[in-house]
Amino acid sequence: MSLSGKKALVTGGGTGVGAVIARSLAQAGASVIICGRSLDKLEAVAATHDAISAVQCDITDEAQVSSMFEAAGPLDIVVANAGASESAPFAKTSLDAFQRMLSVNLTGTFLTMREGLKAMKGRKGRMIVIASTAAQKGYAYVAPYAAAKHGALGLVRSVAQEYAAKDITVNAICPGFLDTEMTARTIDNIVKTTGRSEQDALAALTATNPMGKLVPPEDVAAAVLWLCAEGSDMVTGQAISVAGGEI
Repeated sequence: MSLSGKKALVTGGGTGVGAVIARSLAQAGASVIICGRSLDKLEAVAATHDAISAVQCDITDEAQVSSMFEAAGPLDIVVANAGASESAPFAKTSLDAFQRMLSVNLTGTFLTMREGLKAMKGRKGRMIVIASTAAQKGYAYVAPYAAAKHGALGLVRSVAQEYAAKDITVNAICPGFLDTEMTARTIDNIVKTTGRSEQDALAALTATNPMGKLVPPEDVAAAVLWLCAEGSDMVTGQAISVAGGEI
């Protein structure tokens, strides 16, 4: 599959699955812009492929997001990947913590989608939101994160209806727990707060996955490439699980 001549933007492209997605798009021939808040991490990823360039941007800041997309120019592919997670018992969750999860995982996705779709006007576009199985079900101790991801999936399904006749598809990919830095931090938090071993913490995260393991970020990147390839034109408004059979 070739994405030669295509231009893509990936938010949260400096680490984890975002970095893997960016490299996969570049290897397929696309020109890729990655953004995030940590410029050094972005530049490290950009240094791995000549087709990747880095831009510092906080996706929760409307002015920064608008400026970034204006500078990027016309786009064929936008991957709204940036996100964050926090965990706490619901009764002990502060309003600030709740708002942080909404800001990054929902407001940031909204701004990325809105400005990204403007940049696709008149082109055959692909808008892809990296959501989570938390967009489809509930998980204990991460209610604000799950609420934000449910909201992101609602955006995808609604916006897909608006753009179905405009040659732009809008889809969500919903991974289970990924083998990335974010999950490693989650495991560390479980160990610190519960006293469980690292092995037990990992087992708790993979317990709902019939394959019993973390999801490789390369599998998510492969799903992104499929949605960008010929033959996926009729796929829109979907939540595609990459979760080892978890439902």
